[in-house]
Amino acid sequence: MLLKQDSPHEECGIFGIRTQLDEAAGITYNALLALQHRGQEGAGIAVLREHSILYHKNVGLVSEVFTRPVLEKLPHAHCAIGHVRYSTTGSNTRDNAQPMVKEFLRGRIAAAHNGNILNAAEIRRSLFEAGCDFAATNDSEVIASLIAYEALCCGDVEKAVENAAKKIAGAFTVVVLSSDGRLIALRDGNGFRPLCLGRQGENVAIASESCALESAGFHFERDIAPGEMVVVEEDGAVKSRMVLPGKKRGMCVFEYVYFARTDSVLDGLSVYEARLRMGAALFRECPAPADIVCGVPDSGLAAALGYAKESGLPYAPAFVKNRYIGRSFIFPTQAQRDAAVRLKLSPLAASVEGKRVVLVDDSIVRGTTGAQIVASLKDAGAKEVHLRISSPPFRYACHFGTDIDDPDTLIANRLSLEETAGRMGADSLGYISIKALTACCAGQGRQFCDGCFSGHYPIESPESRKDLFEAR
Repeated sequence: MLLKQDSPHEECGIFGIRTQLDEAAGITYNALLALQHRGQEGAGIAVLREHSILYHKNVGLVSEVFTRPVLEKLPHAHCAIGHVRYSTTGSNTRDNAQPMVKEFLRGRIAAAHNGNILNAAEIRRSLFEAGCDFAATNDSEVIASLIAYEALCCGDVEKAVENAAKKIAGAFTVVVLSSDGRLIALRDGNGFRPLCLGRQGENVAIASESCALESAGFHFERDIAPGEMVVVEEDGAVKSRMVLPGKKRGMCVFEYVYFARTDSVLDGLSVYEARLRMGAALFRECPAPADIVCGVPDSGLAAALGYAKESGLPYAPAFVKNRYIGRSFIFPTQAQRDAAVRLKLSPLAASVEGKRVVLVDDSIVRGTTGAQIVASLKDAGAKEVHLRISSPPFRYACHFGTDIDDPDTLIANRLSLEETAGRMGADSLGYISIKALTACCAGQGRQFCDGCFSGHYPIESPESRKDLFEAR
């Protein structure tokens, strides 16, 4: 990413586990650390203990929310779900952290959600009129409340999840833990966000990305298909069925560009391989006279390597990343954020001095801080900096869980390519085309949502209504 506050953010990462060991909370903690890149504002874990659901959640990084004393207080359990959050709907408060826990006449559920629900305001209104109470201001609470209400009506949590899914419009992957002992996972019919299943002997886990499975000691088994519901019973048996069939698929293509961790596999495609292809396509579409190719850590590195291989130019590191600096976006002023970024990414003068540099990164959103990183390379002695971006220009809002909701703030809608390059201080600027990007991720019947680039969405997309959740 160019700089943290100038990159798009994806809403959440989810994890669920049933294990023969009574260490579900600790395993979930490890998995959430692997999913930290998907959400850095809040974290939570809910566990099932003797048909009671207990949980802890708060704002902050996983390691901040779950200190050793907190983890030790969570009861030993065989089943748990976890969540990391980046807020696109609802402010960053403890109430909005997940999992969401709801009670109904026959029991209790905990739910963790990744995505964005288009008709959440309408559903919440109808549930409120039916007597449901709301403490949070996000659409994830709406999902949990709807499942609990449906469970009250039909008497079965599994059927309740299916019924709720058929009333929800938008993007959602959900894991649900019920007090009757079931672990349930569901992916929306378009498959906007990834979800996969892993095993370790008789133990079963479900995660947003395969990297979380591996970090928790599980072997990736398969992706959960769009529209599929997976149920892990109390005895560990797994069953699945399609509950939302026949929709046009639309995995967010930006998952491959930036959101997913490089070592993950999404819908059968290695993220690393996809990014290598993007870099190669970037060179074919946007060659530059240069001496070396460099990438911006971390998501620009694989694309930079692909660019270097295709061009025949040497690949070289341009930055040293300080991994002990806190999140830049938590600082209240722009000057403080800029200072944090300088501490986080230090240019490597020995690598770039006197060189014409191709600098590969994943995206430019608002262009508010991109000039700083280019300037740092030139201050370190780079003769030229040719900026190459492994995604097309952002021009449209995202309604499906990515924090891009005001086209007027996007630099591609305000400045020409040459003007943007000038604003960045770059000697040239080039983006990958939409056609080339989707081709880099194609195969095995994959289809994508590229609406933030093209304005064309797999389903009808209303104007953003996130403000409706800011007032209870």
